[in-house]
Amino acid sequence: MTDSVVPVPTVFHLPRVLEGALWAHARRDAPAECVGAVGGHERPDGLHALTLYPLPNIAPDPARQYLADPGHLLRAFRAMKAGGLSLVALYHSHPNGPATPSGTDTRLAAYSVPYLIADLHGGSLLAYLLPEVTPIRIVSKSV
Repeated sequence: MTDSVVPVPTVFHLPRVLEGALWAHARRDAPAECVGAVGGHERPDGLHALTLYPLPNIAPDPARQYLADPGHLLRAFRAMKAGGLSLVALYHSHPNGPATPSGTDTRLAAYSVPYLIADLHGGSLLAYLLPEVTPIRIVSKSV
């Protein structure tokens, strides 16, 4: 019996319209961190985002951390399944920067998908596999 190795995604394809919606969500929730899920497909050339699911941040200190409302996250997973989509990323914002994972981000990472971090202060959007902090390239594209 041979072990099959699942390739680690190195590219995340994000349509510009979804990127704009993510930034709008981050600005709307500031000064609190925003949080959301991304549904889409995995293809040979990387992960492809198709839909954003903004979620309420119920963290005790939402200006410094995020915690997605579990009920809303479950509804997002159900909507993805009903639409034939998979979870391809999670996102949140750092209102005061930087767009790198905090110790809390890496410690609490629970899903094997890229985590996108929007730095409102510096204007950058970066993605990482956590907890390893492996950078993932984001490719913005027109639809």
